[in-house]
Amino acid sequence: EQAMNGGETPVEKQIGYTFSDPTFLQQALTHASSTNHHDARSESNERMEFLGDRVLGLIVADMLYQRFSHEDEGALSRRLTALVRMEALARIAERINLAPSLTLSQGEEVTGGRENPALQADACEALIAALYLDGGLDAARQFIENNWQHLLDEDPTPPKDAKTALQEWTQARDLGLPEYSVSAQSGPSHAPTFAIAVSVKGYSDQEATGPSKRRAEQDAAAAMLTHIAGLDTE
Repeated sequence: EQAMNGGETPVEKQIGYTFSDPTFLQQALTHASSTNHHDARSESNERMEFLGDRVLGLIVADMLYQRFSHEDEGALSRRLTALVRMEALARIAERINLAPSLTLSQGEEVTGGRENPALQADACEALIAALYLDGGLDAARQFIENNWQHLLDEDPTPPKDAKTALQEWTQARDLGLPEYSVSAQSGPSHAPTFAIAVSVKGYSDQEATGPSKRRAEQDAAAAMLTHIAGLDTE
C-alpha cells in the first residue's frame, strides 16, 4: 500500500507507528499469490510470518509470566497457545482493519481471500515481524501489548487442555469417554515418536504424533475438537 504524498499509510495511522523503511510494511502486507512465483518467498510475507510468530510468542509469554505469577507452566502454556493461534491473530487483524491494505493476486481477490481469517492472521504475524525488523523488540512489544492486552483480560481462568475439553464435550452429549490408542511408535528408545489415535462415537478417528504419549494424546484431542467444530459449522 502506498502512502499518499509521503504521509502515513492507513495501517501506520491505525497502529500508531511510522516505518523508517516502508518496504518492511509493504512486504508484510504482500500475499505470496501476488508476487512472481519463482521469487514468491523473498517478496511476499511468508518468511516474515515465521519470524513474527516467534516474536509474538516471546512477548505474549513474557506478558503472561508477569501477569499470572501464581500459575504453573501447564496453565501458562495453554494460555499462550490460545493467544497466538490463528483465531486470535485474525481478531487483531480485524481490530486494526488490515484487510483493505493487503496486496493479493486477482485470483485470491475473486475467491474472497481478503476476508479469509487465515490469510489475515498470516499478515498480522508478518506485520509483527516488520515492526521487529524496523524498530526492534520495543516496536513489536508496543504493538503486541496494545492489541493483546484485552485478550489477556478476557479469560480469568486458563483455557482447559484439549483432553479435558474433549472429555467434557463427549460426556455432555452422552457419547461416553474418548478412547486413545497407540497406532504406531517409531524412532530410537531414547527419542521415540508416538502416533496416537482418538475415537469418539459417531466421528471419524483423529490422529497425532508426539515425543510422548501424553503430548500426542493432547494433540489428537485438539485435532478431534477441530474436526468436530469443522463439521458443526458446515
